Amino acid sequence: MALMITKKCIICGACLEVCPNNAIRAGQAIYEINSDLCTECVGIYNEPKCKSLCPVDEAIVTNPFRRETRAELLRKQQIIE
Repeated sequence: MALMITKKCIICGACLEVCPNNAIRAGQAIYEINSDLCTECVGIYNEPKCKSLCPVDEAIVTNPFRRETRAELLRKQQIIE
């Protein structure tokens, strides 16, 4: 599963620098996560770094339209590297 940023985002930028895949960028109103690059930090960290550092609860959530298994996320991470 990739993550997504909700409208609860306060555009603080805490997530930008910590994404190991550079999947986060500024959108028109809030930050956005590129689902093709987001691996939820599987294979890199124990938990999604952006989500753990975000100061707003529920600003970064699982994208219900992009469900991927742990194995799929690991394969995606290998391709990105």
